[in-house]
Amino acid sequence: MANLLWLQGGACSGNTMSFLNAEEPSACDLVTDFGINILWHPSLGMELGDNLKSLLSKLISGEMPLDIFVFEGTVVQAPGGTGQWNRFAGRPMKDWVKDLARVAGHVVAIGDCATWGGIPATAPNPSESVGLQFLKRSHGGFLGLNYRSRAGLPVINVPGCPAHPDWITQIVVAVATGRAGEITLDEFQRPKTFFTSFTQTGCTRNMHFAYKVSATEFGQRKGCLFYDLGCRGPMTHSPCNRILWNRQSSKTRAGMPCLGCTEPEFPFFDLAPGTVFKTQTMMGVPKELPTGIDKIGYIKLVTVAKAASPRWAEDDMFVI
Repeated sequence: MANLLWLQGGACSGNTMSFLNAEEPSACDLVTDFGINILWHPSLGMELGDNLKSLLSKLISGEMPLDIFVFEGTVVQAPGGTGQWNRFAGRPMKDWVKDLARVAGHVVAIGDCATWGGIPATAPNPSESVGLQFLKRSHGGFLGLNYRSRAGLPVINVPGCPAHPDWITQIVVAVATGRAGEITLDEFQRPKTFFTSFTQTGCTRNMHFAYKVSATEFGQRKGCLFYDLGCRGPMTHSPCNRILWNRQSSKTRAGMPCLGCTEPEFPFFDLAPGTVFKTQTMMGVPKELPTGIDKIGYIKLVTVAKAASPRWAEDDMFVI
């Protein structure tokens, strides 16, 4: 049986809500089918006050083993590195994180805030928020570049705002069943099984992308969202169109652009009005192009694609 502890730092609880809606496996399956002992979770734990402090102290002292330490939210260090803005069980949360990470068999960061700081770490970052082992694209974060868990692994990052529920539970099961060594991580310590392909992979609008047929409004059932509405699907590593949300949909399938929430730079741009849901261009060419395409190649591709576009590419194929 693997002991799991889940704590939350500077966060909105979005990843907790996602986790509780997992299906394959579900949160209940973790306990009944995979023998995971959830010691405490912000929404599930029964211990309060001194009882909770006692539990945490037993983990830190080694009296009780901590096999999996899951952290959601940023590590808040304000003001002035003290962490007093985010206190938990009588002390700054960052102090608990440091002590628990030191004894944990594995550490899993859930969501953008825990992985690279997310929205709270956006400049000017008054909360002095960082991720566990990254701050945006910079490697290091709160635990430091060289941090390794007792199992000899760095923090396993499962990003997203929120992370898909099944990404969370499947990684937790892999760790709990002794298969953590089989999880291959990319340069940002994301499991490659989920974060090698792009959001565009499996998108129902790929035909429109190929023929440069653009959607101009949210919710349109035809047209690619990349050309006008700022979709980051071609540049974002995620399986959102392979592992569907609620087993039936995704943002792009619903007519909303991907915002790239599994990448370290999220949120992109300066969040000023007109920058987020609008493709930034220069002389008609997007400033950011799909991964692996240069500007000259893009211009050639667009020219050929528009010339070859069949009439039916403009049709609404989702006719009831």
